[in-house]
Amino acid sequence: MWFCPYCGSLLQVENDGLSSFICSTCPYRMSIKSKQKERIKLRSKKVDDVLGGKGAWDNVDKTNATCPKIECSNGEAFFMQIQIRSADEPMSTFYKCAKCGEQWCHR
Repeated sequence: MWFCPYCGSLLQVENDGLSSFICSTCPYRMSIKSKQKERIKLRSKKVDDVLGGKGAWDNVDKTNATCPKIECSNGEAFFMQIQIRSADEPMSTFYKCAKCGEQWCHR
């Protein structure tokens, strides 16, 4: 898949004798002169990044919850609740083990 460098839309292939990539939302056009192949490995975000960074777990409450990591099985964890779905869905509860730092979620 190739994306327009100006507006970010998905480029379409146009076969009008001269093959080219065209953007459906802006006038961008790029001639296809050879096979196009490029791989980009995307970096996945860590759970802390999604929850607000390093300071997200500051000043949160503790509760009795068993760590899912078999080696740890600690019975105490920090938790926070965040509304990540629509308003008619229940809040998601995120946990972080107080001993090993393992993170998990309960929806």
